[in-house]
Amino acid sequence: MLGAQRKAHLRDVLRRDGRVVAKDVARELGISEDSVRRDLRELAEAGELVRVYGGALPVAPADRPVDQRRALATDSKERVARRAVELIAPASVIVLDAGTTTLAMARMLPHGGDLTVITPSPAIAVAAAEQSDARVVMIGGELSRFSMVAGGALAMEAVQHLAADLFFLGATGVDPARGLTTGSLEDAATKRAIAARSAETLVLASEEKIGAVSRFPVLALDAVAGIVVDPLDRDPVLEQLAAVVPLHR
Repeated sequence: MLGAQRKAHLRDVLRRDGRVVAKDVARELGISEDSVRRDLRELAEAGELVRVYGGALPVAPADRPVDQRRALATDSKERVARRAVELIAPASVIVLDAGTTTLAMARMLPHGGDLTVITPSPAIAVAAAEQSDARVVMIGGELSRFSMVAGGALAMEAVQHLAADLFFLGATGVDPARGLTTGSLEDAATKRAIAARSAETLVLASEEKIGAVSRFPVLALDAVAGIVVDPLDRDPVLEQLAAVVPLHR
């Protein structure tokens, strides 16, 4: 079987089953697991799937350019954002991670000048400044055209001088087994650094992120204080998450 045919078969399996188990495909096609793993590696490098131990999973829906993510699960994100804003204590220092849910939060922030908002996202900084009287502090660095967020060495240096009460973290995958994941290695490192400079970290998880897995790990579930989820989401995976970390609905 030609390589192109094998890859087409792997795509079909992924669409049909929601995952690829390398040993099962090797047995089905009568080829070596090494051949399957090589094909999976090439498909992962092309951004078509995410490699995991023993096989592969679909790319998380949230691992898309920011202009595409704006129209993804918008109602669910609004509900998560509204619940998250309720968890902000007066006179606190919060970090809003880059993302469409945190952008929704920025537009709902309470008025009053006793709140400080730190963010690596220019869009969130502007929204927070326009919609509230909060003090707004930007994490500087190189602007990613994919995510429209500041990152790189300059951003990491700035993070080391921060001290926050609460970090609202945006991950593209929230899974009971794989933990919190994202599609960018650099982004994952920045998120971990911010979490280390924050007293508590809460994860924002709209419906499309529950059970999804991205390529790069961010944090284990037991490293965060809780997950803010959509109160209308009835995904059974939420029960598995609740056994590990508190959920805020």
